[in-house]
Amino acid sequence: MRGQKSNYSILDYSILNNDYFILPLQKKDMLQPNPFIITADYYGPAYFCDRQDEAETLENNIANGRNTVLISSRRMGKSGLIAHTFNRDFIKNNYKTFSIDLYPTSSLSEMILLLAKEITGQLKTREERILESFLGIVKSLRPGFKLDPITGQFVFDLSLGEIVRPTDSLKEIFQYLESSEIPCVVAMDEFQQIADYPNTNVLELLRTHVQRCRHTWFIFAGSDRRMMEKLFNNPSEPFYMSCSPLFLDAIDYEKYLAFAKNHFESAGKSLNDDCFKRVYDLFEGHTWYIQRLMNELYAWTKTGEEADSLMMENALTFIIKTYERTFQEQINTYPEAQKQLLVAIAKEGKAEQITSIAFCKKHAIKGPSTVQSALRVLHDKGIVSKKDNSYTITNRLLGIWLKREY
Repeated sequence: MRGQKSNYSILDYSILNNDYFILPLQKKDMLQPNPFIITADYYGPAYFCDRQDEAETLENNIANGRNTVLISSRRMGKSGLIAHTFNRDFIKNNYKTFSIDLYPTSSLSEMILLLAKEITGQLKTREERILESFLGIVKSLRPGFKLDPITGQFVFDLSLGEIVRPTDSLKEIFQYLESSEIPCVVAMDEFQQIADYPNTNVLELLRTHVQRCRHTWFIFAGSDRRMMEKLFNNPSEPFYMSCSPLFLDAIDYEKYLAFAKNHFESAGKSLNDDCFKRVYDLFEGHTWYIQRLMNELYAWTKTGEEADSLMMENALTFIIKTYERTFQEQINTYPEAQKQLLVAIAKEGKAEQITSIAFCKKHAIKGPSTVQSALRVLHDKGIVSKKDNSYTITNRLLGIWLKREY
């Protein structure tokens, strides 16, 4: 295929394997956006697959005054589910909704900054009196409102350093939410981050405000299952038994297949059933990874053509190659024992009894104690995940690359 000329572009991967990789050129051919969304943005129900039962559960919890703890693996689609639920007519027409992602935060002040910006960002589109109401209640954040010299209007431009009394600001924000004429729903994604804040009493403080709410409901979402279950199921924790639990698992295969085939057919393309099954099985129904590969397959498939298993393998290889340098740099930062364990888990796919002598001998690891110390670090960092009695590489693409490379 070297040097072939048609509707293909040739990407040179000579550094990797002294060969070329053929990638179909699709930008000019595409007449509509790629329907397999891989960003965190919500594009509407047409681009959201199923989750009907989960959305109904969230909606019913809100309607009946129940807070929800939503737990799933990372990139399983919990943020999309929240956005999808907020877009449903009942919620959209009867509640104010706010959503923040706590993953990048490391303190109470940063959490308050995100929440204040989310609230004021929505107030910009509402009446001026509502904005004045916010200013009248959340007095500690008044310095964040500055006069725009061009428009002559007040804009919210708060810096982290201007949050000088975070506990007061948090109390005032809750007071504002409770004062709203319309009930509010607040979603906090990656909620487990709060457990790492240096402020020792944040969970207690937050729980105190939450339990006093009569007009505001909450969705606490998290991807660290072990930590989220500790926060909400441990009797010694402030949020113990305070929320209705909802666990997010893989989307049903048949529903996902119908969703994928429909989008291909709407664009005059087709998707081989076996091709999609191989994608679904490869990632065990994990939403983001399926979306990533289907996004690539959709882009590669021309109008009138079919995406098949061979194209799927080529697309997967292409995706892995795009991440290869990142993966190599990441692996190079790990000590030899951790690297060796990662490779062993990747080769197993689902690794069981990894502290056994048999496992150590099979993968030429020194011994169980070496595995235990390496595993503790990798698991705490989220590089390795545990489900039931087996371990997997959290980043599925990294796992595939390790298995192929080593």
